[in-house]
Amino acid sequence: MGKIGDSLERAEAALFTRPLPKTAPAQMRFLVKSEKGSTRAAADRLGVSQRTVERYLTGQFKHPRKDLAARLTAEVRRAWQPRVRERAQKQAAATGGIVVETRARFGFTAAPGSTDDGRIRRITQHLPAAYAARLFDARQTGASEQQLRTIVAEGLQEIYFKDGGRRADDLLVEFKDIDYVELEY
Repeated sequence: MGKIGDSLERAEAALFTRPLPKTAPAQMRFLVKSEKGSTRAAADRLGVSQRTVERYLTGQFKHPRKDLAARLTAEVRRAWQPRVRERAQKQAAATGGIVVETRARFGFTAAPGSTDDGRIRRITQHLPAAYAARLFDARQTGASEQQLRTIVAEGLQEIYFKDGGRRADDLLVEFKDIDYVELEY
């Protein structure tokens, strides 16, 4: 994933009410349970054999290789507390909105006589629920990082730069060279 997608993952992880399982066997048990008891589906998800998953479940294996440990943790995090995620997303998409904190280069296309030179800005801005809903829908349908970035850029353009339609009507904002981006909802 890219910076926007990773930031959405971190924002969701901050909402968890319980910690993730710490040991590899506990993580494997959770992953198999989330796949409705199918060790084959869990193995396919991790890119290992079904027998490897079974060995973790029986306790024969306890310490995975670094690459498998990273994939296992990522898959568990992706499946952890789906109802908590869903409830928070619904609230953000309906009423709460999303807060974007970023440091990036913003370039502009504007009326003649104004500057279009991009410059680094640090912005913290609350975006309304409509942008949160668009962002969640796009991510759920498998949108690319560029598409997610475009949604965030449109939100910042309308709310921060155009001040909700009170100024700079013809301004178009380019969101590039992202140093960091953090999302909260």
